[in-house]
Amino acid sequence: MINTNTNKRIKLFNIDIDQLTMKETVERIGQWLLSDEIHNHYVVTPNVDHIVNLHSNVQFKQAYSGASLVVADGWPVVLTSKLLGRPLPEVVSGSDLVPALFDYFQHEKSRPLRVFLLGAMPGVAEKAASNIHDNWSQVQVVGLFSPDFGFEKSEQASLHICQLVSEAKADVVIFGVGAPKQELWSKQYAKQLNTKVILCVGATIDFLAGEKARAPMWVRKIGMEWLHRLMTEPKRLAKRYFVDAFIFPVLVFREWKEKF
Repeated sequence: MINTNTNKRIKLFNIDIDQLTMKETVERIGQWLLSDEIHNHYVVTPNVDHIVNLHSNVQFKQAYSGASLVVADGWPVVLTSKLLGRPLPEVVSGSDLVPALFDYFQHEKSRPLRVFLLGAMPGVAEKAASNIHDNWSQVQVVGLFSPDFGFEKSEQASLHICQLVSEAKADVVIFGVGAPKQELWSKQYAKQLNTKVILCVGATIDFLAGEKARAPMWVRKIGMEWLHRLMTEPKRLAKRYFVDAFIFPVLVFREWKEKF
């Protein structure tokens, strides 16, 4: 296992990103989860849309600064790091990280992994839980909850979620309500969840439930999963991708200009 006291990070787009492979990321999180200590770590996965929003959202950036791990979700971020001479080893997407973590515990027989699914539309987490139990016998879904729209603005609703997670005695929370909501909420309430790790991983619960289809592996390997998602969810993603396509190159140019 890797040494969790070693923190390899680069500065990119004015945030610190961990220089970790998928294997190293899983091992680090695995060590946290196998420990008897509760540190309420939360993990964030910056992609192009995050980078664009971090540029103008101060609270979002503050939430990132409080994260225990920041791993790059998307080939554009990794490619930019290499072009600027501060290379990240590979893409560590949230939707791949969660199954990889489950695989890790499938082979780690000392104890099962207790999971709380927080997010997705009503009924979706139940499907995800069923699929998880079918595929990973060492992973136990001990709780699930689909928050109402606007829950993050209600202290009462937020504390209710904290109570549900704490009572479930979950090791890890798979948190999927979209950015920046999930990161801002984790920054504010992580210490009240009484759990070891919170993974801010967007649509991962939908993928686990089979509600949304992942791109074929060859598409992911060539860094074109974003195009697959745009084609499958054009109404939701077209505007976001259009804005990102204009702003992200500007941010890359600024990074390049500062370096050279």
